[in-house]
Amino acid sequence: MAVMLVLARTNLKTAAERVFGTLLLTIYPAGLVIHALCGSLRAQTVLPLQYCDIAAIAGGLSLWTQRQFWCEVVYFFGIAGTLQGLLTPSLSYEFPDPRFFLFFALHGGVPVASFYVIGAMRQRPQAGAVRRMMIFSLAWYAVTALTNLVLGTNYAFQCQKPTQASLFDHLGPIPWHNASAMLIGLLIYSLLHLPFIRRSKV
Repeated sequence: MAVMLVLARTNLKTAAERVFGTLLLTIYPAGLVIHALCGSLRAQTVLPLQYCDIAAIAGGLSLWTQRQFWCEVVYFFGIAGTLQGLLTPSLSYEFPDPRFFLFFALHGGVPVASFYVIGAMRQRPQAGAVRRMMIFSLAWYAVTALTNLVLGTNYAFQCQKPTQASLFDHLGPIPWHNASAMLIGLLIYSLLHLPFIRRSKV
């Protein structure tokens, strides 16, 4: 009987993780539909290149696969970036616009997944995590910069700062704020890794 209860709880936990993971993975395609219906589907909204888009996709993959790399991406990206975006939202849509709900579903769900993979799944950052995340971040930043150059977009606020008050206001003038953002990212990643420094070395 005890074994059956453990199995039931395990199955329930796995099912819940996959449901949550699926929800995170569907935020991007759902966003395409919502933007299309609202008439705001354009180059700036069609690609999953925002920092928080990457975090949401990584969160979904981590919950489905439990792969260490994706768990680290959602942990570092989710807390370093998405949580900050939730606290200082760059949002031009008001309640009850569906894009308002889309924004908070993304920026609320990702931090929850970030803490979940560390706490409930116990997928803590391993040795070299900060280095891996910086390499991944720089690669993403380069792809995003090329996309912005070709399409004239502003993914990751590389070309223009948010109109709302945010951390970007303190990172220096455009385009040098991009270098500041990378340095701040390294600092925050390092701080996020500190609780696990005894288990692994950066």
